[in-house]
Amino acid sequence: MLAHMPEQKPPTEAPATPPTPHAVEAEAAAPEVTPEVAPAGAPEVTAAEIARLAGVGRAAVSNWRRRHADFPRPVGGTDTSPSFALADVTDWLRAQGKLAEVPLRERVWQYVAAHPGGSVAALVEAGSALLLVRDRPMEWLEASAVSDARMATLLAPAIDRVLALRFGPAHPLGAAAPLRPASVPFLRAAAELAAELGTRGAFEFLLGRHLEANPRQYTLTPDGLATLMAALAGPSVRTVLDPACGTGTLLRAVPGATTRYAQDSSPELASLAALRLALQSDAPVRAAAADSLRADAFARPAAEPVDAVLCHPPFNERNWGHEELAYDPRWEYGLPARAESELAWVQHALAHLREGGTAVLLMPPAAAARRSGRRIRADLLRRGALRAVVALPAGAAPPYGIPLHLWVLRRPAPHAAPPSGLLLVDTTALADGPGPGQGPGRAGWAAVHSAVEEAWTAYERGGPAPDVPDLPGVRRVVPVVDLLDDDVDLTPARHLPPPAAGGGVAELTAVRDRLDSTLTRAARLTPPAPPAPPAGSPDRPAAAPARPPMTTVGELARAGALLLYTGTGSGAGRAPVLTEYDVSAGTGPSGTLAAATEAPLLTAPGDVVVPLTGGAGVARVVDAATAGAALGRGLQLLRPDPAALDPWFLAGFLRATANNRRASSHASTTTRLDVRRLELPRLPRTEQEVYGARFRALAEFEDALRLAARLGEQLVQGLYDGLSDGTVRPE
Repeated sequence: MLAHMPEQKPPTEAPATPPTPHAVEAEAAAPEVTPEVAPAGAPEVTAAEIARLAGVGRAAVSNWRRRHADFPRPVGGTDTSPSFALADVTDWLRAQGKLAEVPLRERVWQYVAAHPGGSVAALVEAGSALLLVRDRPMEWLEASAVSDARMATLLAPAIDRVLALRFGPAHPLGAAAPLRPASVPFLRAAAELAAELGTRGAFEFLLGRHLEANPRQYTLTPDGLATLMAALAGPSVRTVLDPACGTGTLLRAVPGATTRYAQDSSPELASLAALRLALQSDAPVRAAAADSLRADAFARPAAEPVDAVLCHPPFNERNWGHEELAYDPRWEYGLPARAESELAWVQHALAHLREGGTAVLLMPPAAAARRSGRRIRADLLRRGALRAVVALPAGAAPPYGIPLHLWVLRRPAPHAAPPSGLLLVDTTALADGPGPGQGPGRAGWAAVHSAVEEAWTAYERGGPAPDVPDLPGVRRVVPVVDLLDDDVDLTPARHLPPPAAGGGVAELTAVRDRLDSTLTRAARLTPPAPPAPPAGSPDRPAAAPARPPMTTVGELARAGALLLYTGTGSGAGRAPVLTEYDVSAGTGPSGTLAAATEAPLLTAPGDVVVPLTGGAGVARVVDAATAGAALGRGLQLLRPDPAALDPWFLAGFLRATANNRRASSHASTTTRLDVRRLELPRLPRTEQEVYGARFRALAEFEDALRLAARLGEQLVQGLYDGLSDGTVRPE
């Protein structure tokens, strides 16, 4: 390893022979064995999950397989990604002194992953049992105090009773099927997890792991957006409906609701949403699994109207029932065109509201401007049903590349005068540093929420003639008569007065002064030209400098010189999240934590953070301003031992172009970096510091150039805008 490296106990077991530069690929070199057959329903784990159980890197698991003949044999999976019986693995780890006990959360999750009916069936099974634990703890205690076989027969009727009590006789979960005796240990473990995290926390943990493992199967509404939509619905909401509920995020954001109605075309999602909501509070939950447009489970007059409807409907659906629903009474504002499925959802929401009730829908921006929907939009305006259109920043919700809109609607009361104006709000400029698929940053989302809620509150106070002070570029109440033209285009940006150029002449002057000082600093930090190489004689050219011996990040990790962590961007707490965008752009932490019960990994000064995708050589040393942030998804954190590695030396060599090319693999649409294969020279700590000082100076120069570029763009655009609108004179 590096010269003068101190002796220390490595966190992962080192191989008996010197490791090769590509030891991370040792999994492929593991001896071929014939898979054994695991008992039906027995939990299985992959090599990555074994590494998580033991708290080591995956390379260590590869080395164990090669070096130990008694390591458990695969019971499933593939040749390149085998799976092992969890019981065999834990027994082996304990025998080797590498594991005291399998963490309870991992043990329960492995039951979910190994369930013969799939993860969703396991979640429904666990959620139903947790609901029994929560609502009828004595029944659970009586059922769990007997043998597994007896418990399997007692649980089904007990679960049926609690499901009927919370969801009514008709619900998407149906009657509880007789439990398999093999499921009883799983449910006992889930109840044990509930004793640690609470019933709600246990289910949220398992559901979060399932969603994280299957990110492309679900369209999720972020928690921050759900909170904003619930706030727009008002504080006095008691009954609320989501006709496309997904996993129940929007309904969960209405804490004061006394009854929640959930419907989704997917029986799996309807069941998960029902359990999630029932485990949150004692309020009744009514859930149904059916297409809300074609088979409305809460149609009037059979069902009572609700105070609010919150909905993130599917977008751009042409097969939504245009022909078969042509004479449906819900189309009070006109039959939506085949291409206007979103306007069908809007009228579906209005049809379920009581008089004066509020609906908040997430909509694609095209719904505000498509010509095929202009007649319905016009009627919504004339009759006072549509009250506000809010443009959100790109990345606020999937699909992340589109700046979506929020429509706030109210069911008109008879004989009530409709409002004279429509509130238009544009928050696209309020998000700080969004990246593709990342959404607004932490500070940016707070600004979005504040701007929207402030505008809506002022609009509500105005009654039929709302008087909301214009905020150039952000908000304006536009008279309805001004919108009823041939297009009825409700896109906020097209009706808002532009903001003052760059904040006005004074702001432009301040930007210019700051740019001047930044350019001066950049000039002072410009690296000196490298010295010319020594010239050789005509007969004997100068020899190339000798290259020092190299090592890899993987070898350093196995030797204990650094620790490796991968970011998830989730966890419990309020820490800001350092995202891929932040690392690449050199900005502060801008993300927000996705909900989870585990504590997030927080950065510390001296850590080195590397993006795993993109192909560009980027490595950032965490400073005092960035320390304490949670590590975002798609990032790898390297935590060097200060006695062995200088962090700036490490980050500098990780950025080398040739180094990144050697350690990258290419997929059809992206490039992924294998950090363990990155190389750096073996040098004494004192020589590392020389390199580190130079790399640190280069980073300061780069930061100055980046800031100068941003200020220059701001100044140039501000002058263009000022000259165009007359706030800046050409002389």
